[in-house]
Amino acid sequence: MASSSAPQQVTGFYGDTYGLVWSDEFGYTGAPDPAKWTYQVGGHGWGNNELEYYTDGGHNAQVADGVLSITARHEAMGEREYTSARIATRGRASWLYGFVDVRAKLPRGLGTWPAIWMIPEESVYGGWPKSGEIDIMEHVGFDQDVIVGSVHTEAFNHRIGTQKNNTVRVPGVSDDFHNYQLEWRPDGITLAVDGKPYFRYDPKEHVSEVSSKEWPFDRPFHLILNVAFGGDWGGAQGVDASVLPQAMAVEYARVYQK
Repeated sequence: MASSSAPQQVTGFYGDTYGLVWSDEFGYTGAPDPAKWTYQVGGHGWGNNELEYYTDGGHNAQVADGVLSITARHEAMGEREYTSARIATRGRASWLYGFVDVRAKLPRGLGTWPAIWMIPEESVYGGWPKSGEIDIMEHVGFDQDVIVGSVHTEAFNHRIGTQKNNTVRVPGVSDDFHNYQLEWRPDGITLAVDGKPYFRYDPKEHVSEVSSKEWPFDRPFHLILNVAFGGDWGGAQGVDASVLPQAMAVEYARVYQK
């Protein structure tokens, strides 16, 4: 159930009203609530040649003092030199359309790569990127204070250089908490920081006839929070192990729908 401490309604960027359907306010101590989150475990690079091994929690994912900390650490596990955590609502909760609001403070340092993002609960249109991906927030340590928001589809993705995204400079993302937001409607996707939209994806702006190749976003998606280390993008300018441990701190994650 959603927390009573979260606002029960929000207004979207186009005037629509959304009601709270799910949240984690992290008002407890210990592991992330197993009724809301699952762990995605392994050290196979996750399609991006990432350097970390994602564990099943422990000191990589802990809640204390009202904050979830997802922490990348310099320690060996599973033939990897680093550990971190990647938690998801998969199998617990997924949503079709709505307003997502995650308040977080980001790690810093060369090699860090935190993300707040969504992928489909079931890949009905095929494997990545055919069934879609929504990147609400990504940040790489070599480009401090630059937030990137993206969508990926079969027609538009970084593997073929056609991805649709935008960036916004937000001073102090590793010093202060900011709200990373998604408004997902049947006709488009809008990303914002602190209530200020900076990227909109409308498939009709790119093609006259829209199919799942441009708009696979008509199926339920689940939420993922993770901190990668290194990888094709996070490590594009090298990594600095001395910056670790580094954490993404999350005050809350909330989902609203009409």
